Amino acid sequence: MSATLFAILLFTARTVMPQTNLTIAQRWLARAPLAQPFTPPASKTAWEQQRQQIRVELGELLGRLPPRPKVPKVETLSREDRRDFWLEKFQFENGAGATVPGYLLLPKKTSGRVPAILYCHWHGGQYDIGKEELFRTNALPEPAGPALARCGFAVLGIDAYCFGERNGQGPGGPQEKGGAGEMTASKFNLWVGRSLWGMIVRDDLMALDYLCSRPEVDPRRIGVTGISMGATRTWWLMALDDRPKTGVAVACLTRYEDLITTEGLKYHGIYYFVPGMLNHFDTEAVVALAAPRPMLFQTGDQDFGSPVDGIRKIESVVRKVYRLYGAEKKFESLVIPNLGHVYTPEMWDRTQAWMERELKGA
Repeated sequence: MSATLFAILLFTARTVMPQTNLTIAQRWLARAPLAQPFTPPASKTAWEQQRQQIRVELGELLGRLPPRPKVPKVETLSREDRRDFWLEKFQFENGAGATVPGYLLLPKKTSGRVPAILYCHWHGGQYDIGKEELFRTNALPEPAGPALARCGFAVLGIDAYCFGERNGQGPGGPQEKGGAGEMTASKFNLWVGRSLWGMIVRDDLMALDYLCSRPEVDPRRIGVTGISMGATRTWWLMALDDRPKTGVAVACLTRYEDLITTEGLKYHGIYYFVPGMLNHFDTEAVVALAAPRPMLFQTGDQDFGSPVDGIRKIESVVRKVYRLYGAEKKFESLVIPNLGHVYTPEMWDRTQAWMERELKGA
């Protein structure tokens, strides 16, 4: 179906079609001020102009985020010998009233600067875990941090707002943890003109700033990865910053209008929502900003937080953008049959192989 025909049908559904023929979600969408379907331009020059405009709009939608320093002032709290790698625990002040704790794993058997991976932990309602996911199997088939460090990657992960050591560190105080703390943090940020999602991504960008500043790390060979909330953090970081060379996102390739249509808003937490975004564009416009850098998405077809119809729409648009660079093969989206919101050993093998190839040329 052409973009023009789709727009006509969408307009008809919103203005002409009897409301009684629609679901409740469709009726809400039919009267909402949604942007027209996103269509990339036909030339690379035109796209690159539009790309900058989309980035500016995303920055405005995330809200009035405090400016971040060029390189965060980091305090190293400890350094441990873990046989295959050094483990540093650190923290930095994010300039918005919060302390951000993190881990950095530095491989030993290397010469020169090493490739690095910014690892973004998931949500899963596991507020106490956060960055500790690097050393656990709560989300992945094996602990990702040591596995990647043994392969020669530096690995950095931080606690996102409301997770790990930051659980109970919101404006509701130390007694307010878990989902209640996340809700309060979201309310606070809305009141001061920004989103919790914007603040989460801002901290990730500060972590990226720090990772790039480390003398052991090759800043030209940095990848980003994660599952679920970590996957969404991954493709937003690829959209907002050109420094990551590649990304792998597992689950949560979600087109928002399709999520509404399938009555799936319940599958994502309040932290995730960006006010006004659908007045401008849907997910495909964000994902497309990664082009022409290599991106791998792995999503189960039974993952109800990522409707397959929406994934197919994202793929269709994003492939057109990659094609403008002659780089269509660098965008890979796998929809895996009979699979829910999980990370299988096969998916993890694929992630590691992708990072080896894209960051080491292996």
